[in-house]
Amino acid sequence: MTVAATTSASDRFRLCRSWLFVEGASEAAIAEAAACPADLLIHELEDFTPPARRPEARALAPAAYERWRAAGKRVAVRVNPLDGDGMADLKAVMRGRPEIVALPKVSGPEDVIRLADAVAALEAAYDIPPGSTALLPNIESARALRLTFEIATASPRVAGCLMASEDLAADLGAERGPDAAELDHARGRFLVDCVAACVIAVDCPYTWRDAAGAEADAYRARRLGYAAKSLVDPAHAAAVNAVLTPAGHEVAEAERLVAAFEAARVRGEARVMLDGIEVELPRYGNAKRLLARAAALASAGQSGHTPPP
Repeated sequence: MTVAATTSASDRFRLCRSWLFVEGASEAAIAEAAACPADLLIHELEDFTPPARRPEARALAPAAYERWRAAGKRVAVRVNPLDGDGMADLKAVMRGRPEIVALPKVSGPEDVIRLADAVAALEAAYDIPPGSTALLPNIESARALRLTFEIATASPRVAGCLMASEDLAADLGAERGPDAAELDHARGRFLVDCVAACVIAVDCPYTWRDAAGAEADAYRARRLGYAAKSLVDPAHAAAVNAVLTPAGHEVAEAERLVAAFEAARVRGEARVMLDGIEVELPRYGNAKRLLARAAALASAGQSGHTPPP
């Protein structure tokens, strides 16, 4: 499997900033999610759905996904591990044609390959375009974290990987805190492997309720290099979108930097001093990427500063 093969799957979701987990068997939560600003909604059949209510959640899937699509959302589902209720989940929810299937508790590439095979069989059974369903392996253990690159490149269907917070911290024996400092190393390592694999790195969710903490955590993720973040509280979606969308002053500064650097290149210079900072090719490249992302988000009508309804 080549790394380049994963690029097309990830490109479909590059503009999704906020990835919200939604209670699988709650019609109220499904309705609330449709109205919140999150870019992508994950129908959660694992942790958020007790085993006794999973049949109910599966039955809700087709109508829920149709409702979310009508609201302009990207649609994903997280099934259970395939050795548990996962196969029953898949057989039911694939009728609703989710764009992404997320798999929890992935331990290695073999789990991704097994999921890809199951999804391919159900695409054929339900007359879904072959290869159209992307995968999102969830990294929730120290073992999986060490294998993130191999997991991310196990199938061309992998659009990205999502790093857990609670399960991973528990596996590490780390003490949880609102600043998530205990996960700094894991977040950095996970991001590096995802970037190397050319897939989207979806940051771990902020699991406290305070809005200020959620915003600060999103800023921390952005500084590391993340452009996508998972959520468990729809009230945090607007703040996450705002943080992960280039602000007007950032766009203006990037335009200034690009103009100054390009003028220097015309003069035959390899760098330029701007506001006391020496600008070389890496800073220029980052500025160009920021401008491209800002333009793409604006073209898609995805403003980071729209208040929640």
